[in-house]
Amino acid sequence: MNTWNETLSIFALGGVYEIGKNMYGIQYGDEIVLIDCGSKFPDESYLGIDLIIPDVSYLLENQEKVRALIVTHGHEDHIGGIPYFLRQLNVPVYGTRLTLGLIELKLKEHNLLHQSTLISIDRDSTISLGSLTISFFQTNHSIPDCLGVVFETKAGSIVHTGDFKFDLTPVHKQSPDLHRMAEIGQKGVLALLSESTNAERPGFTPSEKHVGDRLLEAFSKAQQKIFVSTFASNVYRLQQVIDAAEATNRKLALLGRSMINVVKIASEQGYLHIPEDMLVEIEEVSELDPARVAVLCTGSQGEPMAALSRLSTSGYRHVKVERGDTVILSSSPIPGNERNVARIVDNLFIMGANVIYGSGTGMHVSGHGFQEELKLMLTLMKPKYLIPIHGEYRMLHQHRLLAESVGVDFESIFIVNNGDVVDIHDGVAVQERKIPAGNTLVDGLGIGDVGNGILRDRKHLSEDGILVIVVTRSKTDGKILSGPDLISRGFIHAPESEGLLEEATRIASEVITNLQEANVSQWNRLKQGMRESIGKFVYAKTKRRPMILPIIMDV
Repeated sequence: MNTWNETLSIFALGGVYEIGKNMYGIQYGDEIVLIDCGSKFPDESYLGIDLIIPDVSYLLENQEKVRALIVTHGHEDHIGGIPYFLRQLNVPVYGTRLTLGLIELKLKEHNLLHQSTLISIDRDSTISLGSLTISFFQTNHSIPDCLGVVFETKAGSIVHTGDFKFDLTPVHKQSPDLHRMAEIGQKGVLALLSESTNAERPGFTPSEKHVGDRLLEAFSKAQQKIFVSTFASNVYRLQQVIDAAEATNRKLALLGRSMINVVKIASEQGYLHIPEDMLVEIEEVSELDPARVAVLCTGSQGEPMAALSRLSTSGYRHVKVERGDTVILSSSPIPGNERNVARIVDNLFIMGANVIYGSGTGMHVSGHGFQEELKLMLTLMKPKYLIPIHGEYRMLHQHRLLAESVGVDFESIFIVNNGDVVDIHDGVAVQERKIPAGNTLVDGLGIGDVGNGILRDRKHLSEDGILVIVVTRSKTDGKILSGPDLISRGFIHAPESEGLLEEATRIASEVITNLQEANVSQWNRLKQGMRESIGKFVYAKTKRRPMILPIIMDV
């Protein structure tokens, strides 16, 4: 009979039933190895939240078993949570040169770099961690140095694809290593964790080189300044913007902190090739001929404080979008960001810009494989079991259908949610248990200190406002010394509603008097009485439910 130490377990702490915050774990005996630690941006329901990262409470409970974090590539949804994770659990981090360069930037910002262990790997590296042997294979995506990961155990091999497409004409000559993938599949793959982002889209992903042709065409036609907005980490796209600027004799300025940082790291490591004297400071743009300058900026997802958003509201002193300028959005909106992007596009049109955006312009191709590429990966790997990852449920579901079409049994495909664990005993996989998983919310300097209760309060305040009732009473005999005084914020305009507030004040006084006559003096009883009575009165008069906050001060 199997013991626990012979069980091979696979689990997700983020990245399934969602886009972003990817984090997966392989546990074999007393070793846990993690793959990626990403973040995602909050939607409008997470009021005031800056970032969402994985809940790592299970890892903290088993920290003596956690051996390493392996990072497949340098996108935010795979590295954005690393500083917060290392602050709690300082384990070695393995990644390629560019990936580690981007991680270093984050660790410097968090003052964690000197206490962190970063180990460089490439596609030919092999790592031994206890009973796990880990090797890699090259894939291509929209950022250089992307790897798939192979975990070899006595129970069998587990493969994590990372983010991938099969671009056979890549911009930087980093072709997908088809021979290595086929070799891995030939040896036998027990379980495959394969990304599912574009499982709904038929065919093959167009090559990144198509975008270069469209960019050059747009640069050639533009009569004034050109602004190009894209993900800072899409290094291949940045190179094609640089190439188009060089071909049309334009200087290039960078706008946005992450854009400046990524260009610096990528050029220092040889992943970006920028002609000498092409880069200019953003302050110099207004002094140059508009037909001889381009600006490469962040904010393609409509982030409120990013460069493109500020440009669309004339938020920069040194550079402005003017009538006749060309603005290119070289990206597609992440689900949930469509409204923000549309607002920026509207603003840019109002300013008189020529805005090139949307899927029909050819200014963006995905870095994630379409259906035929997902099927090709399955055919190369020939897994016994498939765990679709990296996608919302409909994408995972569609990936399962694709797997069935190439011969994977329905019972051998596990669609898991965050926290679900697939245990493999004697080559047989089951999904029967869960571990803690969920969202950890980052709000300013606070990490995980904002929960559902606080979010509910914020939502309540944002919808109906607050009504504060202040009462001062004597500490010796409990008599009311002043108040009740009512303060309204976000509920009603006080000068126009004096009658309503006066009546609410009278009701608060009655509640206090009645409770005191009944010898009730506890704060919580007095506060509860005021909340209930004033809440009923306010709802009857306004059909609103403001947050009612009684404050009783003893002096």
